[in-house]
Amino acid sequence: MIYFVGAGPGDPDLLTVKAWRLLQQADLVVYAGSLVPLKVMNCCRSEARLVDSAPLVLEEIIALMVEYHQRNKVVVRLHTGDPSIYGAIGEQMTLLDKQGIPYQIIPGVSSFLAAAAAVKREYTVPGGSQTIIITRLAGRTPVPAEQELASLAQHRASLAVFLSVGMIEKVQQELLQGYEPNTPVAVVERASWPEERVYRGRLQELAQLVERAGIKRTALILVGDFLTSGGRSLLYDAGFEHGYRNEE
Repeated sequence: MIYFVGAGPGDPDLLTVKAWRLLQQADLVVYAGSLVPLKVMNCCRSEARLVDSAPLVLEEIIALMVEYHQRNKVVVRLHTGDPSIYGAIGEQMTLLDKQGIPYQIIPGVSSFLAAAAAVKREYTVPGGSQTIIITRLAGRTPVPAEQELASLAQHRASLAVFLSVGMIEKVQQELLQGYEPNTPVAVVERASWPEERVYRGRLQELAQLVERAGIKRTALILVGDFLTSGGRSLLYDAGFEHGYRNEE
C-alpha cells in the first residue's frame, strides 16, 4: 500500500498516532526536505530509505513509489500539514489510478490550526465571524479571478493566507480593498517548530511588520477581528436549552 501521510505543522508530537505508526513501518519515505523538520524524520525506522522529493519531478516520484510497491514494500509519501491543503496530491493520485496502484490518505494537523494555537485564538467567534477562508496570493501558481485576495477580502471573514509572505506588500494592498486598515493581523512563522515566531499588528502595517522581522517564507498570515475580539457561546449559556441540558 502507498500512504499519503500528513506530517503535521512541524512538531513531531503533533503527528497523528496513525502517521507515527506508518513511519515506523515504512520501507520508503518520500518527503519534502525543505518543509519537514529533522525531528519528524527521526520518527522513521532506521532501515527505511528516506528520499527528499525536492530535486525530483512528478514522474520520478511516482516511479520510485511504484517500484517499492511492486516489491511489496510499505511506501509513505510524507506531506507537511494535511495532504489535502496545498499538498499537490491530486496529480500523484491520478497517475497511480492509471496504473491501478492502491493508496490511502492519512490526514494531518494543518499549520493554520497550529497558527491559531500559537496566537491563542479561535477562528469562529460567538457573535462575530463564523467563516474561515484558507487561501493564497496568486504567484507562479495562478488563482481563479473570482478567488483573488482582494475579492475574498470583501467577506471580512477570518482569513489564513498561505504561501504568500514573500509578496507581503501585494498581500497588504489586496487585503486593504476589503478590510479596514486597523484590522488585526498576525504573522506566524514556523508554527509549532522550536523556532516559532509570532508578530501582531494592524493591516496597515503588515508589510512593515514582516520586513522588520526578516520573514521570507514558511509563515502564515492571519487576518480578522477574531485576533482581538471574543464572545460567549450560547452552547454553554445557562439559559440555552438543548438535548443534553434541559432548561428548568
